[in-house]
Amino acid sequence: MLFRRRKPADILERLRTMLWPRRSFWRSAQYFAKRVLRLTATPHAIAAGVAAGVFVSFLPFIGLHFILAAALAWLMAGNLIASAFGTAIGNPITFPIIWATSYKLGCAILGAKATHGDAPIQLGKLLERLEFGQLWDPLLKPMTVGGFPIGLAFAIVFYVLTRWGVAAFRRQRQLRLLERARRRAEAQAMAAGGA
Repeated sequence: MLFRRRKPADILERLRTMLWPRRSFWRSAQYFAKRVLRLTATPHAIAAGVAAGVFVSFLPFIGLHFILAAALAWLMAGNLIASAFGTAIGNPITFPIIWATSYKLGCAILGAKATHGDAPIQLGKLLERLEFGQLWDPLLKPMTVGGFPIGLAFAIVFYVLTRWGVAAFRRQRQLRLLERARRRAEAQAMAAGGA
């Protein structure tokens, strides 16, 4: 393999890079942005895919984000790969913020009282017995209701930014290609005139 590590990464190193990028978060964000800009689809399809992924990241259904984002992107005629990139907005750093705000907003919308004073939800025991019905009312329902408007707002912002970015990137690339073709034609004309 061409770019293989000399010393294979151990489990701790792999876990660290999953939670904290090797270079920086900014560099990882730039990598995702470049990957999205270079997708071969219409600007609407790429932007709709990213927006679908961003929207789904605000819903509390961990493990289903890729599937839900792909389904939503398909319904909106968006790019499925862009929808997978859009789900990167939900990550171990942003999930606590997303969940807290969506839960608070959901409780406010539903008029429900947050379960701070009640007995804490025994999440491990409920998941062990797969009792999702008992999780729905106190936790998942407020997070879903609260995540919907927040996710929609972020999806609209990301749609506009992505569509604008893809169009600008393609315009710049087209201008660079035209400039390169013009210089090549001038060089060929000068070579033909000098011969």
